[in-house]
Amino acid sequence: MKRILVTNDDGFESEGLKALVEALRPLGQVTVVAPTTEKSACGHSLTLTRPLRFVEIDDDFFKLDDGTPSDCIYLSKYALFEEDKMPDLVVSGINNGSNMGEDITYSGTASAAMEAVLQGIPAIAISQVYKNGPASIKTYGYTLAQKYAHDIAKKILDGGFPLQERRFLNINIPPIKEEDCKGVKITHAGYKMYGNDAHLHRNPRGEEYYWIGTHVLEWKESKMKSCDLSAIEQNYVSITPIKLDMSSYDDINTLNEWIENG
Repeated sequence: MKRILVTNDDGFESEGLKALVEALRPLGQVTVVAPTTEKSACGHSLTLTRPLRFVEIDDDFFKLDDGTPSDCIYLSKYALFEEDKMPDLVVSGINNGSNMGEDITYSGTASAAMEAVLQGIPAIAISQVYKNGPASIKTYGYTLAQKYAHDIAKKILDGGFPLQERRFLNINIPPIKEEDCKGVKITHAGYKMYGNDAHLHRNPRGEEYYWIGTHVLEWKESKMKSCDLSAIEQNYVSITPIKLDMSSYDDINTLNEWIENG
């Protein structure tokens, strides 16, 4: 029986997590380890300053007390699995909201997949895009995301992972009905536009505080319109191969020349 480890940065009570487990259960033994609370935009962080504790919620279902998604994968491999019975696949999601362009670096969803491939386990990160706030998830649900989570996971479990080591699949699902989906596009991470969405407020005592909001989905178009954001706009499921080596190889010679020329 295939073994699938599942997590989610929206927390162990996330509806997206429940939908993902439902989609994957026909494929093998599903073990869930998710953070106690929402850890959106926590990045690829590990908890080093306090102890962490698994809390069993149900059979093969645990919350990691105040852990991050990366903690969940890192600790699960060594605490919950035997050396000769490691997970065949890690699936992180279904995230509420997109993880496209440079947002991948913020993402707890993507970071769980990063940790998995660092630990030698094939991984998928899957996110449900919404454009009109969480209301669009209530409108469309997770049916389309469940279909692609199941189908891609099955393809990997049956035929092997298509990428080299330390690389994972980042999947984003458009906010549409299943019958309106045009299929899949293999994409690159887009050039997302950023601004400042920090809101200043005052608490009842008059003390100032800031609340960071979310940015609209705006991006710089590539010539081929082949990025993840463009694919979603065109009603395609976006699948992007992501590698962890962020070295800018194109700039190595330029930087050498810059150093040598003083």
